[in-house]
Amino acid sequence: MNVKPAGSRRRFLLGAGTASVGAVATIAVATKGGVSEPKPAVAKDGRGYQLTEHVRNYYRTTAI
Repeated sequence: MNVKPAGSRRRFLLGAGTASVGAVATIAVATKGGVSEPKPAVAKDGRGYQLTEHVRNYYRTTAI
């Protein structure tokens, strides 16, 4: 019977997990430059969506 040591399976799973994290990080860095703020829609009566400092801060903190 030829039984492989459990260490090789652990190394494979560790390597696969590390590669996955690296791929996600690469995608996140690559798409960072393509994010832009939406154009504000100005309502004639002054209500509705307005791009205020609070909204800009929200967009800045949620950018990936």
